[in-house]
Amino acid sequence: MNTGPEFSEEQKSYLQGFAAGADLARSARGLPTFAGLLGLGQRDSGGRPFVQVQLSPRNGDSDSASPEAGPRRPESLWIEAQNRFLAEGKKLAPEEEAKRRKHPLDLWDEMQQHAEEGRFPKGTDVFLFKFQGLFYCAPAQDAFMCRLRLPGGILTSTQMRGVAEIASRYAGGAADVTTRANLQIREIRPGDSLAVLTALHDLGIVNRGAGADNIRNITGSPTAGIDPQELIDTRPLSREMHHAILNHRELYGLPRKFNVAFDGGGLVSSLAETNDLGFQAVRVAAGRPVPPGDYFRLQLGGITGHQAFAQDAGVLLETRQCVPSALAAVRIFIEQGDRTDRKKARLRYLLDRWGIERFLEEMEKHLPFRPRRFPLQECEPRGPVLQHGHVGFHPQRQPGLLYAGVVLPAGHLTAEQMAGLATLSERHGSGTVRLTVWQNLIVSDVPEAGVGAVKRELAALGLGWEASALRGGLVACTGNGGCKLAASDTKGHALQIVQYLETRLVLDQPINIHLTGCPNSCAQHSIGDIGLLGTKVPAGDEWVEGYHVFLGGGYASNAGLGHEMYRDVPFPKLLKLLEGMLKAYLAHRLGAEETFQEFTRRHSAEALRALFGFP
Repeated sequence: MNTGPEFSEEQKSYLQGFAAGADLARSARGLPTFAGLLGLGQRDSGGRPFVQVQLSPRNGDSDSASPEAGPRRPESLWIEAQNRFLAEGKKLAPEEEAKRRKHPLDLWDEMQQHAEEGRFPKGTDVFLFKFQGLFYCAPAQDAFMCRLRLPGGILTSTQMRGVAEIASRYAGGAADVTTRANLQIREIRPGDSLAVLTALHDLGIVNRGAGADNIRNITGSPTAGIDPQELIDTRPLSREMHHAILNHRELYGLPRKFNVAFDGGGLVSSLAETNDLGFQAVRVAAGRPVPPGDYFRLQLGGITGHQAFAQDAGVLLETRQCVPSALAAVRIFIEQGDRTDRKKARLRYLLDRWGIERFLEEMEKHLPFRPRRFPLQECEPRGPVLQHGHVGFHPQRQPGLLYAGVVLPAGHLTAEQMAGLATLSERHGSGTVRLTVWQNLIVSDVPEAGVGAVKRELAALGLGWEASALRGGLVACTGNGGCKLAASDTKGHALQIVQYLETRLVLDQPINIHLTGCPNSCAQHSIGDIGLLGTKVPAGDEWVEGYHVFLGGGYASNAGLGHEMYRDVPFPKLLKLLEGMLKAYLAHRLGAEETFQEFTRRHSAEALRALFGFP
């Protein structure tokens, strides 16, 4: 008797995955499932048992097929996107499969069991734990790192003091400021993982979605509300976007991470143009086709680790339209982003396929308003950026008050320093601490009469308020001391570089040196005046730590990607190379006003190598 064709194992695997995904999506609508009809059982595309989601009914749901049917679940948005790839015969990335087997936000009991048993996650659970902000750092560290969520990089003195206590009690007694104006705590034991999360939640710091396939910490202008030049205070937008993320469950199934930033046009940049989605404040003068005033420009597709800045989308937004526009863009990314190739699963690659015009047309379908098309050249230019304006004392827009930009050694803070800064901000300011994308922090609202006391108390904490032209722009990722992807000790090398150079030359123009340990470029080496990308360099029978060297990067009005000048430079030779480069700049620049970036852009690579005396 002919019973039909036999399925190969590969075909069975595909059908199992398709049935599992289809069943979840159909169940979310209250429709019958396919698994029984296909005879495949409830298993995912890897052949593993698939847990059916149980839904509670909701009266009057328009998607219900029967009175017993439940509502359409928010995560159906990304489950259906996965199903489209499976229906086309494609294989999902392992991380996508992991999200199908377990919803990343529903692991609390499992995480609690791990904590009670004092064990770390394994396999794809390492990825899933990141959705709650917990990163297992093996083999670099046999410990968790916890990344926070601080909208706009702003926290209260109470929160700062609380983080210090958490770091002392449950971790390594320190925290690091990140390049997203955020904090991360390291050396957390597995048994203390949930204690850290609950303690953070008690402080009002909800770090859900701080890692993995989520919208990362929302950055805003670090001097928002106090900057004498700013056009729009970005603090309400950062906060609104933060809470929208926390309360929209469908936003936790992105194809890959997603960065959002708001820049109010102040003296200190938030690097909005390096984000997947950027909002740049601009002013429109009278006599244009729109009412005069301050607006935001929409920027799309920044990903400097892949050599791209965000592009101006030709859209002018009112402040109230920014967060709805951001959510619309993210939902399109959820629906259309690549779920098979993690290297291509960023917004930039969707824009490459579609073009900006089609993307904007899709955005309009998700919005209750039509975004206003308006040429960039019709807007006034952005005000100047003060390159190291995040360091030192600067006047606020409020008369008689200043903000103090505090210098941190490669973004590192001890618990004692955090607690001391909390007290200092209460005693001499408004109890507000602002983190920056430059891995330092700002204490705001300091009266002029209190400047001397702030300087003394910072010194007592082992911190500074002034920095050399080199130290003020030093940015470094975690490095191989805490990240398995890093090829070099970026934080340690960063401090060695400035210590070495400061004893050999004096610079009168600010220079940004960015050190990143791997091509993911968390420290954004492409936008540094000098960018250093970690690598392993052969040295006889061994491999030593070294860097590829990039020159001429910049941001804001000087935006540009650095070009590679040297490859595979061992770290000891790098120190001499940097010394030669900077001395050549001082000797051959057109004058004291010429910046290092202008100098390097003015010469060809061959001419620079000749001037540097390094082949």
